[in-house]
Amino acid sequence: MTISEEASVFDLRKCAHRSPIQVGDKWSGAVLRCLQDGPHRFTELKARLRGVNPKVLTETLRAMERDHWLTRTDHGGNPPHVEYALTEVGGSLIGVLDTACTWAREHQED
Repeated sequence: MTISEEASVFDLRKCAHRSPIQVGDKWSGAVLRCLQDGPHRFTELKARLRGVNPKVLTETLRAMERDHWLTRTDHGGNPPHVEYALTEVGGSLIGVLDTACTWAREHQED
C-alpha cells in the first residue's frame, strides 16, 4: 500500500501543537486520527506518522490498548499481520479532537 501525501497527518500534528488539550501522550491524538477511518497495520501508521520512531509508536499503541482506545488484532501469518482499530471509547474521542482543532483554527491569530 502506498501512502499518499494526503494521508499524511502532518497537518494534524500542527493542529495538535496549537490545541488547548492533549489526548493521551504526544502521539495518541495523531494515532486516533489515523485510525478514525478504519484499521491500519503498524507499518501504515508509521508511514503516516512521520517523525515517530518505532519504539515510541509501540509504546503509544500499547498504552492506547491498555486504556481501551484501540484493539490489536493478530491475524497470524509470516510475516506477522497485526491490525489496530479504534474501540467505541477511542472513537468517542474524535469529537473532542475536532472541537479542539476547530477552536485552535478560530483562535490562531490570537
